[in-house]
Amino acid sequence: MSYQEVNLLRSRALRMLKTAKTSLNNKDYDIAAFMAEQAVQLYLKSVILELGGEFPRTHAIRQLFNALKPLLNKSDIIDQFVNRNRSLLIRLEDAYIGSRYISRDYERIEAEELVSFAEEVIDFVESHRIKT
Repeated sequence: MSYQEVNLLRSRALRMLKTAKTSLNNKDYDIAAFMAEQAVQLYLKSVILELGGEFPRTHAIRQLFNALKPLLNKSDIIDQFVNRNRSLLIRLEDAYIGSRYISRDYERIEAEELVSFAEEVIDFVESHRIKT
């Protein structure tokens, strides 16, 4: 594991979140949704890489949370978060495919929810990563 790679992934994740917010302001809702998903995916991978030395080759956010549980030693807390936010996590995962491969338009409110939730996920993981 390279700290440079961890920092690169984390920096990209945060820049993607910033781009998601900019896309919202520009009414590019499909890009906002996609960038929100990418921000979460890369952020989770950066933490998994930092704590575990490698990350799984998947884009599924719920699978990344499963990989993160033993590394943070907080299975119950992560399970509660995932269960409480299952619908939003699924919608965020769907944005990966929906905005890239499917003719799907995102509405403003939906994109706003996904971008806001991406911030929430990153804040949640960061708060538990620091305490580890």
